Amino acid sequence: MTSPSEKQLGDGKGFAMNAEPTCLEGQIIDDLSGNTHRGIKSRHVQMMAIGGAIGTSLFVGSGAALSIAGPASLLLAYIIICILVYGVLTATCEMNTFLPLPGASPALYANRFVSPSLAFAMGWLYWYSFGIIVAYEITAAAIVIDYWPNDIPIAALVTVMLVIVIALNCAPVHVYGETEFWFASLKVLMIIGLLILSFILFWGGGADHQRLGFHYWKDPGAMNEYLVTGDRGRLCGFIYVLCYSVFSFNFTPELIVIASGEMEKPRKNLPRAAKMCFYRLLLFYIGSILAIGVICPSNASDLTEGSGVKASPFVIAIRNAGIKGLDSVINAVIITSALSSGNSYLFMSSRSLYSLAVMGRAPKIFTRCNRYGLPYYAVFASSLFAFLAYMNCATTAATVFNWFVSLTNTAGFISWTCCCITYHRFRKARKLRLIKDSDLPYHSRIQPYLVWVSTFAFPVLLLLNGFYVFFPGQWSVSSFLTAYVGGFIFIFIYACHRVYRWSDPWMLPVEDIDLTTGMAEVLAMDEVDDMGTQQPSGKLGKVKNLVTLLWE
Repeated sequence: MTSPSEKQLGDGKGFAMNAEPTCLEGQIIDDLSGNTHRGIKSRHVQMMAIGGAIGTSLFVGSGAALSIAGPASLLLAYIIICILVYGVLTATCEMNTFLPLPGASPALYANRFVSPSLAFAMGWLYWYSFGIIVAYEITAAAIVIDYWPNDIPIAALVTVMLVIVIALNCAPVHVYGETEFWFASLKVLMIIGLLILSFILFWGGGADHQRLGFHYWKDPGAMNEYLVTGDRGRLCGFIYVLCYSVFSFNFTPELIVIASGEMEKPRKNLPRAAKMCFYRLLLFYIGSILAIGVICPSNASDLTEGSGVKASPFVIAIRNAGIKGLDSVINAVIITSALSSGNSYLFMSSRSLYSLAVMGRAPKIFTRCNRYGLPYYAVFASSLFAFLAYMNCATTAATVFNWFVSLTNTAGFISWTCCCITYHRFRKARKLRLIKDSDLPYHSRIQPYLVWVSTFAFPVLLLLNGFYVFFPGQWSVSSFLTAYVGGFIFIFIYACHRVYRWSDPWMLPVEDIDLTTGMAEVLAMDEVDDMGTQQPSGKLGKVKNLVTLLWE
C-alpha cells in the first residue's frame, strides 16, 4: 500500500494540506514544552503486540473460568473474543497508521473524529483504569511469590515491585521498549514451552505415562452447568466465560496505539504488528486455552480453593503429571509477566494523561517532557495509582482495593465500543474526501465488516457482564456495582463534560472532521524514513535483509 499523497488528500471538497484545521477550540495544543521521542523499535512493537498486556489473567485467572464453564465453553468463548478484538485492533491500526501523531491514543482520535466529550470520557477512563491495573498486577506479583515458602512481608514485596515498575517508566522510552521486548519474550517462550508440554501430556509423555487425549472433555465434561441445570445452565456458563475472557485481552489494541506516538517508522511497523497479530492471538491465546482444557480437569479442587499460582491450571497439570521443579519455573515467569503488565499499564496510563493534555482536556503541565522525551509529570501523576497496592497489606483495606479494581471491570467493553464508533466516523470522513482504501498505508480486507460485528457485540457483552446477579438468590448490591460501576462512572464523566460543552454538537459533522492537522509532519517523516532505509546492494545487502527479516 502507498501513503496518501498531498494530491490525493486534496481531491475532496476543498480538503487540502494547507487548509486551516476545523477542529474545535482546545482540541490540540501546539506549543508543547518538549515532545516525546520515537525510541520504540520494530522488534519492540512486534513483541508488545504479542504479549505486552498479557498478565496473570491468562495463566492463573483462566482456572476459575475453566471450573465454571468447562473446556469447550471456555475455548469457544476465547475464539469469539479473539475475532472481535482483532476487528478492533485492525480498525484502530488503520486510523493510527493514517495519522501516527505524538500523544496518540484512541481518545485523541475520538476527539478528532467523534466529539470532545467522548474523548474526554475515554481519556480519563484510560488514565484511571490503566493506573489501577498497575496496582493490581503489582499485588498479583507479590502474591505469586508466596508460592515459595518465605517470611518476607507483603509490604516489602510490593515496595520492590513498585520501585522496579516506576524506575523503568522513568527511563527513556527505548529502555521501556527494550524491557518489554525481553519481558514479552519470556512470556512467549513460556507459552510455547507449555504448549509443547501439553502436546507431550496429550500423548502420555508425562512421568505417570497417562495418555490424556481429550479425556477431561468427557470426564468431568466439555460444558459445565452454571446457576441452573441442563442446557440453560450450560448456556449461562458460556455467557459467563464469554464476558470473563475479555480481561485476558484487555487493552491490547490500545497498547499498540499509545505506543505508536513514540514508535520508529510507525507507518511501516504498525501494519506489520497488525498483520501478524491474528496468528499470534490464535497461537498464544487459543492454543493456551485448548491446552488448559486438555491437561487440567475442570473439577480440580485447586482451581477454586487454591490461591495465587496454585490455582493455575498449568501448575495443577504439572503436579498431577508428577513433574518436579517445573512449577517453580512457571511461577518465576508468571512473576515477570505480572511485572511486564504493570510496566505496560503504567506506560499507557502516563501516555493517556499526556494525550489528554495534548488535546487540551488535562492541565498543560502534563505535556512537559525532559530531554529524553519523557513526560515526567504525567508519569509521576500516574504512578500514584500504583501505591494502591499497599491496601492489600491489610485485610480491611483489601476490600476497598477490590472496589477500585471493579472500576476497571467494564473498561475493555467501553473502550472497544468507543474505538468502533471512532472508526466509523473516520471512515465516513475519508469517504467524503475521496480517500480510498487503496490510498491508505494500511487497510484490512475484513473491514468494515468485522468492526460492525464488534460494534454491536461489545455493548451486549457490557450489559451481560453481571447477568448472574439477576438470578434468584444471587442478587447483592456489591455484586451489581462490581459488574457495572465502571460503566456508570464513564457515563457520569461523559455527561459532566457534555453539560459543560452544551453548545457542542453530539457528534462532529462529517465535513468538520479534522484529517489534516499533523499530516504534513507525517508525510515528511515518511520521506526521512524512506531515505534512511535504502537497502545496501550485493551480498552485504542480502545478509542485512535476512537479519532484518528474522529480527524484526
